Amino acid sequence: MDTQKTVLVLGATGGIGGEMVRQLLAAGWQVRALKRGEIQPARGDGIAWLRGDALSRTDVMAAAKGCAVIVHAVNPPGYRQWGQLVLPMLDNTIAAAIAEGATIVLPGTVYNFGPDAFPAPGQSLAEDAPQRPLTRKGAIRVELEARLERAATQGARVIIVRAGDFFGPRAGNNWFSQGLVKPGQPVRSVLSPGAPGIGHQWSYLPDVARTMLQLLALRATLPAFARFHMAGHWDHDGRQMTGAIVRVVEQATGARPALKYFPWWLVSLASPFVATMRELREMRYLWQTPLSMENARLLAVLGQEPHTPLDEAVRATLAGMGNLQTTGKKNAPGWPAH
Repeated sequence: MDTQKTVLVLGATGGIGGEMVRQLLAAGWQVRALKRGEIQPARGDGIAWLRGDALSRTDVMAAAKGCAVIVHAVNPPGYRQWGQLVLPMLDNTIAAAIAEGATIVLPGTVYNFGPDAFPAPGQSLAEDAPQRPLTRKGAIRVELEARLERAATQGARVIIVRAGDFFGPRAGNNWFSQGLVKPGQPVRSVLSPGAPGIGHQWSYLPDVARTMLQLLALRATLPAFARFHMAGHWDHDGRQMTGAIVRVVEQATGARPALKYFPWWLVSLASPFVATMRELREMRYLWQTPLSMENARLLAVLGQEPHTPLDEAVRATLAGMGNLQTTGKKNAPGWPAH
């Protein structure tokens, strides 16, 4: 076995983890993954499934034995016990990477930036912008990266790829599937969470995974601690993504969905009782202030950023979510008044 192309993926059943698994296998990597509970023999998916838990250091270190790369894409499901579980899971990955001299790949976000870091209109956010988040989740993200930076001085190597809000055919829980449309249903309406005219950054999950894979191929030439921003899909006025959904649905079904504003008032009412709603409300500031990321560092290394055209990406996403069904009655277009 070529240990230089052996990778452990933590979170292989999730959105970015699953996409990384698919692309790593296609690129000829030997892929291992941890799974809680019983392991079914001979699954036939090309993955070496190992019984274990990302919260167990013994399990993670055993699974990482001989691995050149660890993809850390694991998160507590449904945001439950986020503050208690996220950092211990990362510490186990770090311990395994130091022991193996492996490269850790972390999918990053913009959550670790507070509004004070947001650039002036027309400018983009660089990788070294100050990290002073206003939210609990953002503070955890800052600590994640700080621990990884320390690990890069102790024998591990680190690649962090920060991206906008994920969307894709198998992206799992995200703003696209939780806030814009309902999975598995005909799209009769599309919700817009952003304030009118406010830009928002999106990232198509297969593009993110492709970017990580290309950086992994160059990891020997990168600094021990390397952070990159993706430009992704910049929705400059908050209407490009919803407009693409409307176009794709109408082309596929003949029915034109209505455009509506996201019911933030309902999120506020439900947030004391529903963890997901609390998380949505906490990150609302990202829908009230435009934030785009500068990808010059990524372009300097890769030459170009993997980028699927928006309508093509939206079509694949809606198809994967089971949305492109005949909706029957056509809905009136337009934006409702406030």
